[in-house]
Amino acid sequence: MAVPVTSTIEDEPEELDPELAAALQSHLPGEWSEDEYLILIEQWNAPLEYSAGCIEVLTMPTDRHHAILSALFLVFNAIAQQIGGKVYFMGIRIRLWSGKFREPDIVFLRSIHDPRRSNRYWDGADLVLEVVSDSPTDRRRDLVTKRRDYARAGILEYWIVDPQDEIVTVLQLKDSQYVEHGVFARGDVATSALLSDLRVDVSATFDA
Repeated sequence: MAVPVTSTIEDEPEELDPELAAALQSHLPGEWSEDEYLILIEQWNAPLEYSAGCIEVLTMPTDRHHAILSALFLVFNAIAQQIGGKVYFMGIRIRLWSGKFREPDIVFLRSIHDPRRSNRYWDGADLVLEVVSDSPTDRRRDLVTKRRDYARAGILEYWIVDPQDEIVTVLQLKDSQYVEHGVFARGDVATSALLSDLRVDVSATFDA
C-alpha cells in the first residue's frame, strides 16, 4: 500500500506503534526518499517496503507463515552451504532498482561473495521466495505485482508459496519474463531450475 497507517488498501487498519505511525504520517505518499526509508526501517525494524517514494506497510506474518518459512529455510540453507551460497529469511531488503525496495520472505545468492551483498540491503538476488498472505491486497501483491517487479529486476527464479491453495509455483526468468518451471501440489516434490539439487516436499512444507 501507499497509505501510511494501514497495512493494505482494502483491509482494516492495523495497529502500529504510535511513534511509527506518526513518522509515517510526516510525509505525503510519494515524498519519501530512499535514504529516509532506510533510516526509518533501521529505527523500527518494521516490515516496510518502498516504491516510488511511498512506504508500504506489510501485514505481520502469522504463526503458520513463520512455520512454513522456517521449514523452507532449512532446505534452502542446506543447499546454500553445499554450494557456498547465502540465504536469509525475512528482514533482508532487496533494492530492485532506484526507487524500489522489496523484502522477500527468502532471498538466495549462489555465491557468498556475490558483490550485490551489502550490510544495509542487497542489490538483487538469484532467487526470491514469497509465502502468500491471506488478504486480497497481499495476494495481488505477491501473485501479480512482485512477479512483475522481480522479473524486471532480473531475478532468475521466483517461488510463490500459497498456503491458501497449498500450491508452490516456481517461476524461471526467460527473455525478461517469468515462465512456469513447475506448479507443485501436495504429494509433489518441488524442484528448481536454478538449483539442481534443491527438493522441497510440498506436503511437509504445508504441514509445518
